[in-house]
Amino acid sequence: MSAQSTAGQVIRCKAAVAWEAGKPLVIEEVEVAPPQEMEVRLKILFTSLCHTDVYFWEAKGQTSLFPRIFGHEAGGIVESVGEGVTHLKPGDHVLPVFTGECGNCRHCKSKESNMCDLLRINTDRGVMLSDGKTRFSINGKPIYHFVGTSTFSEYTVAHVGSVAKINPAAPLDKVCILSCGISTGLGATLNVAKPTKGSTVAIFGLGAVGLAAAEGARIAGASRIIGVDLNPNRFEEAKKFGCTEFVNPKDHNKPVQEVLAEMTNGGVDRSVECTGNINAMISAFECVHDGWGVAVLVGVPNRDDAFKTHPVNFLNERTLKGTFFGNYKPRSDLPSVVEKYMNKELELEKFITQQVAFRDINKAFDYMLAGEGIRCIIRMDA
Repeated sequence: MSAQSTAGQVIRCKAAVAWEAGKPLVIEEVEVAPPQEMEVRLKILFTSLCHTDVYFWEAKGQTSLFPRIFGHEAGGIVESVGEGVTHLKPGDHVLPVFTGECGNCRHCKSKESNMCDLLRINTDRGVMLSDGKTRFSINGKPIYHFVGTSTFSEYTVAHVGSVAKINPAAPLDKVCILSCGISTGLGATLNVAKPTKGSTVAIFGLGAVGLAAAEGARIAGASRIIGVDLNPNRFEEAKKFGCTEFVNPKDHNKPVQEVLAEMTNGGVDRSVECTGNINAMISAFECVHDGWGVAVLVGVPNRDDAFKTHPVNFLNERTLKGTFFGNYKPRSDLPSVVEKYMNKELELEKFITQQVAFRDINKAFDYMLAGEGIRCIIRMDA
């Protein structure tokens, strides 16, 4: 199917549809409408499964919206563009992103923010912004979008501001994982914590995002990278990402922040929290050294959580920061992250632990639910 023959036409293709919460996805033939104003239609070549997909597929504790096409970590090629799109053209290699960069709002114009007013992540919305309709349907029945990407489909439609154009030489089966979790952890360290060469960094949580944060500390030249996790099975794997030491809070009869302070002569220089557990967040802050320590929160807490610490911890010149998507602006900054991989500064292969054919996409869910591996690549052509 050539782009010239499909532009402006409805495309029929395969998609993995979630019909109900927690039920296996079903490969269906869907109709994908042409892109409207400021939209692009993408041919997805590779996608991967992120914990966020699983969380909303399970629909535990949030608004459920079905039938839906999940998926938001992916790499593909522009098939066609809608009215008003000027910086992308058919054939461009791209990464669709769950957030965006409209380029016009106060956040996009600020060098300090990546939280676009128009395209900031919205997990409840299942339709396109321009007309409030879906671009997916089966026999006239609408199928809802997920975070503006819906990459578990051979073709998808996204707002142009949520699509990053990248180096066409970059292998999409590797760099596709940069469109969510890996960039989130990497940027939390490099852009927000900013450890200096020779510094000591603690990473709380050694899942995909935490390992990416550790990778950022390795790239920055940290001399000690201390991994903190309740699962000791993760420790050996984490050595590949630069972790030099490990602490399991269950092995100690005192708060882990005290353990870390004793290990590091008063506290670590930087900490990055990647679990979303409120106690880990407090420990990550309280374990940094007074005078210069910086803690960065990445994990998403429960709605009713409250962060409690003594104000003296701030008065003693500890800094607490938060981050969203590693402070990367999707369109402006992701191309340079891809170049870090192309220049062999950033290693991505070690994050990719499984590959499955698109028809076997439910295996990727099985791997994640069993806690096996880091990232599973789903090949759309297989």
